[in-house]
Amino acid sequence: MGSWLSKQLELTSAHFTYLILSLFLLFYAFFSSSIRNRLHLSEPPLATLVGIAAGPAALDVVNPESWHWQDTVTQEAARVIVSLQVFSVGLELPKGYFGRHWRSVGMMLVPVMTFSWLVTAGFVYALMGTRWSTALVVSACLAPTDPVLAAAVLQGGTFSGRVPRRLRHMLSAESGCNDGTSFPFLYAGLLIVLRTSTGEIIRAWLLATILWQCTLGLLAGLVLGRLSNRALRLAERRDWIDPSSFLAFYLLLALFSVGIGSTLGLDDFLVAFGAGSAFASDGWFANKTKEAALSNILELILNSSMFVYFGAIIPWKQFVPRDITPTITPGKLIALLVLVLLFRRIPIVLLLKRFIPDIRTYREALFCGHFGPMGLGGLFLAIEARAQLETGESIPLPRPPKNHPLKQEIEQVWPIVCFVLLGSTFVHGCSVAVISVTGHYMRDKGERAPLLAGEIEGLDAMVHEGGGGESEPSVSGDEDVSVASST
Repeated sequence: MGSWLSKQLELTSAHFTYLILSLFLLFYAFFSSSIRNRLHLSEPPLATLVGIAAGPAALDVVNPESWHWQDTVTQEAARVIVSLQVFSVGLELPKGYFGRHWRSVGMMLVPVMTFSWLVTAGFVYALMGTRWSTALVVSACLAPTDPVLAAAVLQGGTFSGRVPRRLRHMLSAESGCNDGTSFPFLYAGLLIVLRTSTGEIIRAWLLATILWQCTLGLLAGLVLGRLSNRALRLAERRDWIDPSSFLAFYLLLALFSVGIGSTLGLDDFLVAFGAGSAFASDGWFANKTKEAALSNILELILNSSMFVYFGAIIPWKQFVPRDITPTITPGKLIALLVLVLLFRRIPIVLLLKRFIPDIRTYREALFCGHFGPMGLGGLFLAIEARAQLETGESIPLPRPPKNHPLKQEIEQVWPIVCFVLLGSTFVHGCSVAVISVTGHYMRDKGERAPLLAGEIEGLDAMVHEGGGGESEPSVSGDEDVSVASST
């Protein structure tokens, strides 16, 4: 009987993955309201925990290595999921958002991101003993705000309603843009590593990165989104498209934008974000699908699955000294994580608060400086960096080469980036719970909610408008309940 049963069972890593992943998603879906609104936890840290527990570091029942997957699988999975998320961000921003808030978003993208890049590079250089050019490459992977983690914190749940709308929109817009705008930072470091002539570095950076990848990528996305909007309006007006296909058009257009960007060698994320922004710029599609909650469905299935995968591929053995990377130690990685979390964004946002119109108090500046999570976008950029270092192209080798002139640089990027991404996933993913519980106990006993961290009022020391606040109703914080504000 036992031998017969053993022949019927197919206990493979892939099959266990289907079982564990679906079980986690079912459990989360079943208790999603309680997890989000009472425990104040989001999917990414929980999904990462599941991946760690089921992966090679613990139970070893979900082991992507046993599937013989190559680095290209991680690269393409991260590319698609981050592109879908930035497309979704562009789709969900209020009508005409950038026309009214370009200054705030621009400040977050240029001076704040540049500061983040250089400061993080300094920490990597000082602690990890890398070359300065390698530190610039690593820090570029950690400079952008991850749209997946940002969406998990800023969209849905009672906590998001406690944050002024203008801040939520600004941080969402920043997270949608800056995965794409990280390419100039990444390729600046890569070109310094790979090229010797200063003139050649500047020429390649301006022509290939700025003009081709970024500028043309954004323009291609904007044109694609606008034309698709017109085409879909025509199809609906003439009754060519049925309701289910109308909803699917959103996902198909997002995937098409990824295809265009990756095939032409453009900045995929800027193509996707530009397409989503232009497609929804008039608010027509958002009004048609406002009850569908398309982004929430994507977030639950695709994003959570990717974080489970991330938890299973974390390179634990590379977090200790090796012959090729003797300066990478657990203590230095922890110190780097703490320094990055404290100084990557918070000081510069506080310093520039007066120049960012959507940030009105220093508490708001502290909040925006803290909520710059690093996640799946950094994972994609790390693989992109390794591919360029290995082959000079964007397609990585199946595995890092054993003999290569840049062997040390290649081996340094992955563990440093993965460790900081892991720490950010848990710190930022659990920050809502910490803020909610701390705020609960800071109130007088008579003012506390009956349930622990059950407050629904706007966060203290932030400006919550009550109408006529900015531009137009229900766009930039106008529906927020007015509460006490202070600077």
